[in-house]
Amino acid sequence: MSSAISSRSSSAPSPLALYVHWPFCVSKCPYCDFNSHVRESVDQAAWAKALLADLAHEAEALPGRRLTSIFFGGGTPSLMPPSTVAAILDAAERHWGFAEDIEITLEANPSSVEAARFADLAAAGVNRASLGVQALDDQPLHFLGRAHGVDEALRALQTAQGLFGRVSFDLIYARPGQPLPDWEAELTRAIGYGTEHLSLYQLTIEPGTRFHTEAAAGRLVIPDGDAAADLFETTRSITAAAGLPAYETSNHAAPGAESRHNLTYWRYGDYAGIGPGAHGRREGVATVRRKKPENWMTAVDRNGHGIEQEESLPPVTRATEALVMGLRLTEGVDLSRVTALAEGRPMVNEDAATRMAAQGLIRRDGDRLIVTDAGALLLDAILRDLVVTDD
Repeated sequence: MSSAISSRSSSAPSPLALYVHWPFCVSKCPYCDFNSHVRESVDQAAWAKALLADLAHEAEALPGRRLTSIFFGGGTPSLMPPSTVAAILDAAERHWGFAEDIEITLEANPSSVEAARFADLAAAGVNRASLGVQALDDQPLHFLGRAHGVDEALRALQTAQGLFGRVSFDLIYARPGQPLPDWEAELTRAIGYGTEHLSLYQLTIEPGTRFHTEAAAGRLVIPDGDAAADLFETTRSITAAAGLPAYETSNHAAPGAESRHNLTYWRYGDYAGIGPGAHGRREGVATVRRKKPENWMTAVDRNGHGIEQEESLPPVTRATEALVMGLRLTEGVDLSRVTALAEGRPMVNEDAATRMAAQGLIRRDGDRLIVTDAGALLLDAILRDLVVTDD
């Protein structure tokens, strides 16, 4: 790597992340509130052309940058033709240039059909896979609406580990009736598969999902606060002991194996977002793409991009976002940067901060404000009291 790239001097291009949204899935999972859609057929050539046009628009808006990470999310981006992935990567490198150690992640379902594409996706340039395993038993997989079984998922995981430089996978816990010992055993088994990154999400009931309808009717009950807290604390304890400590509320990794792309979000860096519903943050400007795939496609055909909203964010909004995102990280957030974003306006309720520090929920390390493990269980409540939001 040249000194110009590795240096943080003013001569180096400012780093940038790219998010690419592929909105299509084979089926809609009952817990999912992401922008995902089921379609009988997809015009792959038209979609490739539209994504490349949307990408070109972002590159024109953000010239002179260097990509440090790319993330293909969805939906199910492993359903994309590898040729489309390759075309997007080629165009992104041409528009911006790649950091020598660029991280290129693609989300995938661990089905045999999609695993058959892994070699071609790796050849296209993907060097990190994130697999939606979600559970290590067939019964909860069926409950979660997943199309794969455990054996199929583990074969896909093994295939991915042989092809990609880095592999992560997701699990969903705090499922209805899930005893703590069962989760301990499942998590220990997951760690044994040897990946250096795990995303471990507590099941939440989101509006607009089938699970929300069932919960409202009393047919679905997830663990209550105390049980969920026990599961959360156990998760952090087991992963830390295994050398995969939490570095964010739901993400655990060996040191150096953290998702660089997601760290860009949590550290409030710049990122371009293309594809239906994609969000972006570029130099204080927030962008939101049209959400419905057909509407996004129409907009790209008409305007050359899929943007629905483009807004220059006020300083206080930027500072609030940086504070809220940064406090999810175990490293905490740099308050001097938050204050600079807010143009000197105080963003932390100091009375609340003093009280929470005495309760062991937060701590300070120089200019950094950090939520403790005890505070992580109460993060939403902490943010409500701690962050100054009044105009």
